[in-house]
Formats: sequence, C-alpha cells, structure tokens
Amino acid sequence: MASEKLNKFQMKLTKIMGKIAGNKLLLSLRDTFIMAAAPLMIAGFAIMISSVFLDPTGIIFGNSGLHLGSLISGSEKAFLVSDFAEGLRTLQGYFNLFINGTMAINAILVVAGFAFFGSRRFFPKNKEPIVVTFYALAAFFITLPWTVTTLDTKGNEVTINGIVNSNFIGQQGIFTGLIVSGITIYVFNKLIQKNVTFKMPDTVPPAVAKSFESLVPGVVTLAIFVIVAGVLNGVFDTSLPEALLWLLQKPALAVAATPLFAVVAIVSTPILQWFGIHGTSVWGPIFGLTWNINDNENIMGTAQHLYSTLFMNFTVVSSGALTLAPIIAIIIFSKRADNKKIAKLAIAPGIFNVSEPVTYGLPIVLNPILFIPYLLSWVIPFFLGQLLTEIGLIPIITNNVPWTVPPILSGLLYSGSIMGALYQAFVIVIVVILYMPFVRVANNLANKLD
Repeated sequence: MASEKLNKFQMKLTKIMGKIAGNKLLLSLRDTFIMAAAPLMIAGFAIMISSVFLDPTGIIFGNSGLHLGSLISGSEKAFLVSDFAEGLRTLQGYFNLFINGTMAINAILVVAGFAFFGSRRFFPKNKEPIVVTFYALAAFFITLPWTVTTLDTKGNEVTINGIVNSNFIGQQGIFTGLIVSGITIYVFNKLIQKNVTFKMPDTVPPAVAKSFESLVPGVVTLAIFVIVAGVLNGVFDTSLPEALLWLLQKPALAVAATPLFAVVAIVSTPILQWFGIHGTSVWGPIFGLTWNINDNENIMGTAQHLYSTLFMNFTVVSSGALTLAPIIAIIIFSKRADNKKIAKLAIAPGIFNVSEPVTYGLPIVLNPILFIPYLLSWVIPFFLGQLLTEIGLIPIITNNVPWTVPPILSGLLYSGSIMGALYQAFVIVIVVILYMPFVRVANNLANKLD
C-alpha cells in the first residue's frame, strides 16, 4: 500500500517537474551551471586540501582538532611561528590559486555560459551565439564597481579607482551576471532579427561581415548598461551589483529584529543558493550584527543564546545534510551512471563539508526536482536542532569548531556531548530518506529525455 502511494506520488511529481524542467529558461540556466561545474569541482578539492590538510589552525594541526601542531612544537603558539607552519601557509597560497581561477571568477563563467546557451535556445537562428557572449561579458564589466576601498599603513580608508572590485566577479556577482546576460541576449538578438545591422558587401569574408553586423546591436546593448551604470554611480553613488545586494539585504535587515528572523534566514538562504546566489553574500553582514555577536557571548560564557552562527553551522552546514546526505542518496537510490560518478567524485570533499562539487556538479542549483529536498535539508536539521536544544537533549552550542570537521565528529566537538554526534547521524539518515523519492523522479525524467 505504502509502495503504491509512493509510486503515485512519484508519477505525479514526475509529470509536474517534467513541465517545469522543459522550460527554456531553466534549461539554459541548467546548461550554464553544468558548464561551470568542472572548474568549481576543482575549487572544491582545492578548498578541502587547503582547509583540512594544510591549515596550521585546522582540524589536523590546530588545537580544535588533532593537536598535531602542539605535538610537533610543544605548543600551538610555538607551532604557528615555526618554519613548518610557514611552509603550510605557503602551500595554502598555491592551492588558493586554483580558487582564484575558478570559484573567484564564477560570475564571469555564468555570464559567458548563460549568454551562449540562452541565445541558442531562445534565438536558434543566430548562428554565432559566441558574439552575444562577448557583448554580455562587456556589459557585465560595465556594471561592475571599478573602485576598491582599502586601508593605508595608518589604518585610514583609501579608495583606489580603476580596479575592478573582485568580490563581484565571484559568487556575489552571479545574480547581476544573470540579469545582465539575460538582457543582452534579448536586446542583441532582437536587433539582429529586425536587421538593425551594418550590411557588408558579399565580397567581404563572412567572419569580418559577422563582426561588423554586430556593431549596431552591440553599441545599443552596451549603451543601455552604460546609462544604467552612469545613473547608479552619478545619482546613487553605487553600482548595479551593489544595488542588487542592497535590495536583497534591506528586507532581511527589516526582519532581523523580529521573532521570524531565524525562519526567514534558514528558508531564504537555500532559496538564494538554489538560484546560484551565495547566501552568505546576503546574510553575512546581517549575521555579523546579530548571530555573530551571540557566538562571541556564548563562547565567552556571558550568555546562552540558542540562535547563533555556531548553532547554524552545527545543525546545517556541518551536519552532513547539505553534503553527505545527497551524495549518499544518489549512490544508494540513483540508477544513472553519470549521477553516481559525480556523487563518488564528491565524496572526499563532501566528508569535509565542501558542497560545491555536488551542488554545482549534479547540479542541485536550479534543478527544479531537487529544490524541495534541498530546501528541507536546511529547514529540518535547523529546527529539529532547535527543538532538541529547547527540551534539553542538546546543550547550547558554545564551541567554535572549524567548518571542515566531518559530520558526527563536528557534532561531538560543537556540543561537547555525544548527543550532538547522535543528532548529526540522525540528520544524515533523515535527509537521505528525504532525497530518495526525488532522486528516483530525477532518474525517471532523465530517462524519458534521453
């Protein structure tokens, strides 16, 4: 009986999700994130190695982990100033170069991919979608803030002009990049369709003719973003990426002082993540004024706050719900060799809570079928942890543990109690079961599309 109900649910869900998954916009976004997945998987492995194996204060060498640094040098303080620790930091710098060339330019990859795939899907008569990519990249850089604020040797703020703010070519610029790229796709291709172009003689080589034909649509497209950037900078002293982040952060700030703060934060963050917008880009500054303060007071013993970023990390980020659970679910329940292969590649970084390989490689991002389990993989662990804390089974979280500590072990270290470890093990089981029907639906839909 239960099996029959599950099959009916899967059939209905497959039908609904099939319609959604066939949407041209979602297909273009899906292809974009799949294209960008390989560099992000490289970044995920680099983060894992740098944060876990090379960090002098991490779980291998730090006092919050295996204490190998203290064992080597007699104390953590002596270890941190040793040549060995300096060598580890040097190696970390080299591994960070992988991140600089992949995750740090993720917005650029998204702009290029979306312009290309979007043009191919919405305007198939355009035989040169790569030209749209060039103009989308140009438009994106027009909208970026070309100033960087830093501190001089005396601690005074100094603004340097003519330098792109690198924050917005990475995770924080993805939302802007998608909007800019989408507008470029529409405006440029519509002008081409209406023959608003330079017509070159037949004797001109095709490559040259195509280049000149794009001039008028290109000028009009870029002019739109020049006007937008000029108005935002001249009137509001801001840029498009900064304005969009502000618009996202302002509602969150209004809610921050209300009892609904935790609900809004934990529900909105995975929604933003699902759209490819790094949730910490929006919530980081807000948590800095609220939950981070709670962290410090909990650690110092001056207060006993339930809600804190430590509690969020314990229940969501480090509990295995976002990383190991979907990986295990795919390995157990998926019949697709491609998905299993991605899941197996994601196991190693997933053990250390590096979620990018599965989030962008599967992908979960902009995958309508996996949206529900992904959202619930944030909500269920957080509020289950809240319930268990309120009834006294889990103590208030007061220990600051590196986010790369594997699940179950991190639960023990965060809470200082075996209940913390058991809670995280239970969360993994619950979320794996939660993913099961959706993984099967994804399999059925993929098989139909093949």
